[in-house]
Amino acid sequence: MHGRFVLTARDRRGWGGGGGRGRGGWQQADLPSAEDAAGWFAGRLPDGWFTGAPEVTVDREEIVVVGELPALDGDQPDEAGRAAAEAGRIARFREQTREERIEIARQAEHRYGRKVAWGARLGGTEELFTTLSVPVMTRLRQPERLVLDTLVDAGVARSRSEALAWAVRLVGEHAESWLGELREAMSKVDELRAKGPEL
Repeated sequence: MHGRFVLTARDRRGWGGGGGRGRGGWQQADLPSAEDAAGWFAGRLPDGWFTGAPEVTVDREEIVVVGELPALDGDQPDEAGRAAAEAGRIARFREQTREERIEIARQAEHRYGRKVAWGARLGGTEELFTTLSVPVMTRLRQPERLVLDTLVDAGVARSRSEALAWAVRLVGEHAESWLGELREAMSKVDELRAKGPEL
């Protein structure tokens, strides 16, 4: 039983695949590999929590585990009632599994060197429980800053930081297939780099 697993190619290079040769220059060689995380969680989670293997997404700081809950019994009178019932079922799952999730997260954090966050999905409702918000430093020239300021002035975001996060989410939503192809291509580059001669 294997869940969907997302891992960026840059993270793979951080596990010693390219030393300091990566374009970004920052590599975290001592970070444990998490390539088997989807399988580990699929085997470790109690039977009955989710209808199938969870979706496991990994970056340098965090592992996010999201599973599909069993469908609700009975029909809901309207869309609002259905959404409320789904949110209630997710809240119940969160409360009932809290202690066991804490223990599983502790084991995974020891194994993979990353924090673990949880989420659940039911019908059209998905909720992520406590997740990390990691600051990322960037340098922007005036044209890029003007884009952020326009988003702030228009009320789309409250700050440049929030505007930048909004822009990144938008790119992620509209370029998912391209990003997937990019990750796959980088994975092949990593494999070729690993086969190269030792320096």
